[in-house]
Amino acid sequence: MCVSNNSHSYFGVGSDCNGMNHTFIGASTRHKMSKEAQSMIWDYLVFILFVIASSFVAVYSRFFGPKEKTKADFVFAAGKVSMAAMMLSIARGTLGVRSFLGYPSELFYRGCAMWETLYGMVLAYPIVCFIFVPVYFSLGITSVYQYLDLRFKSRLVRCLASGTYIVRQLLNQGVTVFTPCVALNTVIGIPYWASIFSITVVSIIFTLLGGLKAAILADVMQGLTMIAVSFAIIFQGTIEAGGVSEVFQTNKEDGRLDFLNFDLDPTLRVTTTSALIGQLFMSLSIFGCQQNFVQRYCSMDSQKKVTKTLMFNIPVITVLFSLSWVVGMVIYATYSNCDPLSSGYIEKYDEILPFFVEDRFNYLPGILGLFMASLFNGALSLNVSNLNSLATVTFEDFLRPIPYLKGLKDSHQLYAIKAIGVVYGFVIMGIAFGVGLLDGVIESSMLVTSATSGPLLGVFLLALLVPCANWKGSAAGVITGHIVTLWITFNGLSIEKPPARILPLHVEGCTNTSFNPHILKPEHRGLEAWNIPTTTPYPYDFNDTEDPYDLINTDLITSNSFSQLYSMTYMYYSFVGCIITVLVGWTISFFTESSDDIYDETLVHPIARKMARIFPGKKRRYLEKTRTPDVPSSMKSSVSNPNFEKKNGLNSTSVNNANHEVPMETLEVYKTKL
Repeated sequence: MCVSNNSHSYFGVGSDCNGMNHTFIGASTRHKMSKEAQSMIWDYLVFILFVIASSFVAVYSRFFGPKEKTKADFVFAAGKVSMAAMMLSIARGTLGVRSFLGYPSELFYRGCAMWETLYGMVLAYPIVCFIFVPVYFSLGITSVYQYLDLRFKSRLVRCLASGTYIVRQLLNQGVTVFTPCVALNTVIGIPYWASIFSITVVSIIFTLLGGLKAAILADVMQGLTMIAVSFAIIFQGTIEAGGVSEVFQTNKEDGRLDFLNFDLDPTLRVTTTSALIGQLFMSLSIFGCQQNFVQRYCSMDSQKKVTKTLMFNIPVITVLFSLSWVVGMVIYATYSNCDPLSSGYIEKYDEILPFFVEDRFNYLPGILGLFMASLFNGALSLNVSNLNSLATVTFEDFLRPIPYLKGLKDSHQLYAIKAIGVVYGFVIMGIAFGVGLLDGVIESSMLVTSATSGPLLGVFLLALLVPCANWKGSAAGVITGHIVTLWITFNGLSIEKPPARILPLHVEGCTNTSFNPHILKPEHRGLEAWNIPTTTPYPYDFNDTEDPYDLINTDLITSNSFSQLYSMTYMYYSFVGCIITVLVGWTISFFTESSDDIYDETLVHPIARKMARIFPGKKRRYLEKTRTPDVPSSMKSSVSNPNFEKKNGLNSTSVNNANHEVPMETLEVYKTKL
């Protein structure tokens, strides 16, 4: 016997395994999983103390730690962060609080297919190390999008790329801020608006008090706490389910561990193929083209240290990413015969983890408070880190070029960046209020990231690996990539498509011992078996060759070619956007190349320069400059970066002197195949 639900934000009314509408028990009046106030004193106390402890990081950094004397201290943390802290911060920035709450529910209700995005994520690390980092690191830039300005000598390309980043991060941060509000609302009934407002206000205060260093240290605290909480849940859930073998066997038999599905059907929500390809392109865009990550790379002392940090981060990210999925496995094994959603105890997929913590950790005072605080502070630290990056990009790429602002002192630039961060904090708060209308935190996050990653990655690949690429081709490629990707995205949201498949859910094992007494509804107490309305048994058997969802897919998407295109899974959006951007940009650049396209050869990856020599035709000529003695050419376009000055034995005065115009030779430019 099973129940399947395909509704979206709220689950008062849903559809069963046969597509028939029905109402869940308890859907008319929401059941709050809340204890008596007296029994939650320890939880409230732990929650408050943990939030205060995390906030103290920023307070200490502001009043007792090294002072932020310059904008670079705020943006780069002045190179004073250890490699271990940086590794955990990068891992936390990659996964975030959304994975902590969203992946367990993903496995519980949809299986492990999204787990396989780990393949693409891991593959992206060495590519970033050996393609992106070598070019970025020696430039001494504050915003990664300054690189595009140096490469193409075009503010249009730079602004298109940084604008893409800003839009993506604002939307993603809206999801991040909303995520802990699900748990706080589910467990203790705090309204969504109160949680969202609180996170926003504390994030703004945090941003004003501390820069990147405070955000990284907070990331470390949150990362360690989430690891500890995850292990506690796994340990408790394994005991509840009857052991490790029982957990694995239950998930395997109920279809939660069906790995390696290489189906090439692009309309399937996620398969091994789409997970690998889609996540690889998304991860390259995030790790290689996103300000908050590149900002961390440039804050380190040497390129060797950056490479070591990223490569050592592969096992770290593998363990942290998999922890959330193992949590989902033990929760499913515990509730495999009595699904809390189908029995009316929760209303949203993402509530399954907080429900488990309140249900199974009632004997341990304060653990629920620690869980809620880790979610709250996880969203808080990620929000602070991204506010820092968003404000920096906005100032450097959009405001600083304004003539009136060009003469600002360094301290005044720092004040401007912090003010921009405050504005973005409230913008993110507004976005967070609308996230609840979407289909779960993982679905929302993946859709936003995939739809915006492709064109951003494409323009950086053009700059790094295509020597003939110029601003005209790159701008056209980015614009075309965005138009096509957004066209597919919005039409995909508007056409009728089959709902994402939900795996079978069972309620026949529900008894008065399924949940702990403090959770049970009054009508279920004292009953050995519950009379829960159920639907017709699920018609799909895992050994069958035909899935009714596949039949629905065929009926809906084969009516015309455009419908099939719109039905493509969002996992491929980043791949499509990147390929279109590169092809259009490369083609237009080849036919519009001119003498104005000369640039410093260090702005292209050495591999691309070597490959260009292989192709027939005259060799490409690059810009030759008369350089100031003892000053690397890469500094001529740099802004003040303390690590860069330290690595080259220079002070800020010599850097500024090197920024002046220098004579350039008039060079003949030749067309080549590249």
